[in-house]
Formats: sequence, C-alpha cells, structure tokens
Amino acid sequence: MELRELLLVLPHRYPMLLVDRIVEYEQGKRIRGYKNVTYNEPFFVGHYPEMPIMPGVLILESMAQVGACMVLADPAYRGRTPLVVGFDKVKFRRPVVPGDCLMTDVESQWFRNDVGSIKAVASVDGNLTCEAEIAFKLLKNGETI
Repeated sequence: MELRELLLVLPHRYPMLLVDRIVEYEQGKRIRGYKNVTYNEPFFVGHYPEMPIMPGVLILESMAQVGACMVLADPAYRGRTPLVVGFDKVKFRRPVVPGDCLMTDVESQWFRNDVGSIKAVASVDGNLTCEAEIAFKLLKNGETI
C-alpha cells in the first residue's frame, strides 16, 4: 500500500499521518508498515532539540495507525473512523531518532461488534523499540463519540 492508497484508507493527514507505506498485509490477521523518521518532523523542534527523539505517544500513534490500516483495508469497514480506547502492556525499549525507519508489525487479537484489540511491535533495524496491546472502536459514518 503506497501513500496514495493510505490516504484513501486512513482519515489522518499531515502532520498526524505517521505511516509511510504498508509492505505486508494479510486481511484481518496481520500487517507490516513503516514510518521514515526525518529530522524535519514538526515534533523535533521542541522535543529535545539538542538530542531529538521521537515522542513515545507518537510511536504509539504510528503503531495504532498501522493497525487501523489492517482493519480499514477491509471493504466492509472503509470510511469508518477508528478511535483508540486503550493501551495495555506498553513497553519502550529504545529511542527513535531522526534517520530511523520505524517498522511496525501488528497482529489482530480479537474483533467483534466494532470493538477490537491488536498487538503491535515496533522496531528499528531489527531492534525492538516499543510494544503494546491497543484496543480500538470503529465509529460508523456520522456517529459521534
């Protein structure tokens, strides 16, 4: 899935689109995507300018967006709005810095009645960066919180 296809699936836009490409996808089961982290990302201006690191919440958001791609790529759920409703078992292992390629692998844990859970693992050059279980809810078109 290239960037143009991602824009058709995800409701996110710059600067909150934190996925550059999907490289593997197995419908409803697993997905792999990445984000190229560059120095010109807007968050690096204020997040430790002398030693820039990607904020942990944005690593989690990137992982959640890859998971959203897995769910929203299914035509039955296209156009829905995914909301994160919880993070569990979050562990940060190493910082993500400009020049890194943040690779995220996601596996579906369960999904029913528009609510589900995924397990996401992010790495840089094969080194574990972050892992989490992410719970989500899909809003129907026009549905509000």
